[in-house]
Amino acid sequence: MNGESPVLDTLTDITVAAIEHNALAPRELMLVRMAALIAVDAPPASYLVNAKAAGESGLTIDDIQAVMIGVAPVVGTARVTSAGGNVLRALGLAIAVAESELAYDGAEQ
Repeated sequence: MNGESPVLDTLTDITVAAIEHNALAPRELMLVRMAALIAVDAPPASYLVNAKAAGESGLTIDDIQAVMIGVAPVVGTARVTSAGGNVLRALGLAIAVAESELAYDGAEQ
């Protein structure tokens, strides 16, 4: 841990541990995690914490949309709609962080 973001670092470590200590293939595990995030109406930051692992597992936007469609009859349309907005907000947060890092790196040079 670098000490700059201990909570986010801890959550990332938990995600990595769940992948390493699970019998499911990483892609299947991330599909399950996305379904769980949708079911509990997770905030954007929760999607952001899982974004790197989801990307590394090969999950695509189409996969996430398929999960949303698959869980809609169980969790309801309001949860799925909320999840869609939260995924978009998470993408916005990721872009903002990346832009901030680029600006910071540019200022150091």
